[in-house]
Amino acid sequence: MSPQQQRVRYDAATEGIDPPLAIVDLDAFDHNATELVRRAAGRPIRVASKSVRCRTLLERVLELPGYAGVMAYSLDEARWLVAEGVSQDVLVGYPTVDRAALQKLAVDEAARAAVTIMVDSVRHLDLVDAALGGGHPDIRVCLELDASWRPLRGSRAVHVGPLRSPVHTPADALALAKQVLARPGFTLVGIMAYEGQIAGIGDAPPGKPLRAAAVRWMQRHSASELAGRRAEAVAAVSALTPLEFVNGGGTGSLERTAEESAVTELAAGSGLLGPTLFDTYQGFQPRPAALFALPVVRRPGPHSATLFAGGYLASGPIGPDRVPTPYLPTGLKLTALEGAGEVQTPVVGKAVAQLGVGDRVWLRHAKAGELAERFREFHLVRGYQVERTAPTYRGEGHAFG
Repeated sequence: MSPQQQRVRYDAATEGIDPPLAIVDLDAFDHNATELVRRAAGRPIRVASKSVRCRTLLERVLELPGYAGVMAYSLDEARWLVAEGVSQDVLVGYPTVDRAALQKLAVDEAARAAVTIMVDSVRHLDLVDAALGGGHPDIRVCLELDASWRPLRGSRAVHVGPLRSPVHTPADALALAKQVLARPGFTLVGIMAYEGQIAGIGDAPPGKPLRAAAVRWMQRHSASELAGRRAEAVAAVSALTPLEFVNGGGTGSLERTAEESAVTELAAGSGLLGPTLFDTYQGFQPRPAALFALPVVRRPGPHSATLFAGGYLASGPIGPDRVPTPYLPTGLKLTALEGAGEVQTPVVGKAVAQLGVGDRVWLRHAKAGELAERFREFHLVRGYQVERTAPTYRGEGHAFG
């Protein structure tokens, strides 16, 4: 389908809805979900809810073969997903220091059986004990192994990857596992390691061949080092206690991580919606599934149009890759002076000539789940109509981040 045909389809489907509005193209979403399963090569995928933030879409993907469980980003979110019946297997992907949420977990038998919290330090165990008091019921925990690459072996001076867990070596993992197993009130059930320097960095940045070569070199060496270290850590901990799961990977590294025999499941979420940050990968190309429309409210001159609102910037390092991208009609771009603004977003380019006041411009967000923080609902489009309108987390009254 040509870009013009896509624009006509999206405009027709949402004709009776005033923008700003957000849609999810179900054909693109389902295609992306199928592609993730293909790339996972038989490993089950735990859905990263942070990248979706819409209960209807989480339920939709969890019904597909190849998907099992949720990776949540908040303990309160995890409890809510269990209570709503979205999943009975929810791993909280980040440590929690929310004492009130821990206390609610402790008195909720169903949630305790379904939710696993993340730890990477004895201090996390101490905090749970302090929040719940002595003799608290068993809390399921997962140990996070640092997946970053340290090219200078044994040195922390060069750290390539997210700053996450201090548990880096198999010896570190074994020591923490022993601490968990020695503490009443905790059950060690899994290990997670997220290789953000592979899964979250595109290896084909347009117009930057030297950077692309450097990224591929880094990712190749990092993946090789991690595979051995992760296998050693899993073997060491498994010798102490059986593990229910070993989680790894992300949208950008599914094929590589699936090759590791120590890994029992993968994690992915952003690849379902296909944000612009995933346009720069060589090995796969998700279809843009999540879009938002802004109305033209001014024509300042023959070569520019001004859209209402639009300052939906993505988190992370400040840069041009974190701003929304005009998508349809093709041939538009933001201005260097104003960019995407809170109340107005000017656009320029050859397609401006076809825009009138009241027309729509469709844009893409740089990240997947963050779009849901800007809209209370997603209009789920199939063909030329809205098949269903689904509330986002915000639309259901929740702000977990």
